[in-house]
Amino acid sequence: MAALTFQLQFNDPVSKARAGIISTDHGEILTPVFMPVGTAGSVKAVTQRQLTDDIKAQIILGNTYHLYLRPGLGVLEKAGGLHRFMGWNRPILTDSGGYQVFSLSGTRKINEEGCTFQSHIDGSKHLFTPEIVIDIQRSIGGDIMMAFDECPPGASEYNYAKDSLEMTHRWLDRCLTQFNSTTGKYGYSQNLFPIVQGGTFKDLRKQSCEYIASKEATGNAIGGLSVGEPEEMMYEICAWCCAHLPAHHPRYLMGVGTPWNILECIGLGVDMFDCVMPTRNGRNAMLFTTRGVINIDNKKWEHDFSPIDDGIDCEMSHSYSKAYLRHLMKAKEFLAYTIASVHNLAFYSWLMNEARQHIQQGDFTSWKNEMVVRTKLKL
Repeated sequence: MAALTFQLQFNDPVSKARAGIISTDHGEILTPVFMPVGTAGSVKAVTQRQLTDDIKAQIILGNTYHLYLRPGLGVLEKAGGLHRFMGWNRPILTDSGGYQVFSLSGTRKINEEGCTFQSHIDGSKHLFTPEIVIDIQRSIGGDIMMAFDECPPGASEYNYAKDSLEMTHRWLDRCLTQFNSTTGKYGYSQNLFPIVQGGTFKDLRKQSCEYIASKEATGNAIGGLSVGEPEEMMYEICAWCCAHLPAHHPRYLMGVGTPWNILECIGLGVDMFDCVMPTRNGRNAMLFTTRGVINIDNKKWEHDFSPIDDGIDCEMSHSYSKAYLRHLMKAKEFLAYTIASVHNLAFYSWLMNEARQHIQQGDFTSWKNEMVVRTKLKL
């Protein structure tokens, strides 16, 4: 078993963009990378073969909260972990479940010990502590595990953000103690990433970055952004965090976002991204393409028999017309959700690969500026 490593290969001469290779026991990940979200052990409406062949996903996410509740740890352990359970032999990152638990604002209570909450499935009561969350993620078996943190609302006042941050740091210490006193269950290395918090306050963010950097984890995450703050504020805080996190470890910006958000944040020094947007928006008729954004429900596509997008390397994007996909959406055929989800995720993968190539070529910034404008166009 070998711990995760990160090799930095290229730096853009104008921006902070960079490209590298993350190595795990389940394979290498070329960065920058977008990670499809497989909440309950499945990327919605997408098969594992489509993830590898059409989307060319290098790593996916599993959700600790949802997998803990269903199918449960007994099933996952008996199956030999999430990789074997879902038939996926590439890397997996598991979140801590904290974001989901804290979003249950009406049925959860937070204190120093952890967080008690009620299941959204049957109303049963549960407790997540830093130690329990590490143990759950050991049972799930992700290559990358996330520390248990509190994600304060985007509009949090300074004192709340400060108290929350300090508790997140205490929880991190407990996560690390539990992580270091346990081992993986399935014969390969697992890695723990701490999460930077601190709201929109630079002094708190700096304090969090420095505290987390002192732990010398194999990677670090930036949390608590894209939670309602203005885009420019998100970019400002992201840049600030990247400036205060170690350059020799990968930086993961959690839950972001649109293609233009991702491009801007690559330029600030982020390596890893995830978001439900490609699949969720796809199921709701919004397509991201190399020419701009399409609402496939619009009548203008009714007689457009051209491919969804011939600019990316994805069979579904080439094989089906806009008119056909619009028809499927209107008819509420399940195939519509698969085509749209596969296409959107393939576009995100294409965008990451293009970004990597332009970082390598040294012209990322000019390309990024053009693509930010293009990806926002409403067709």
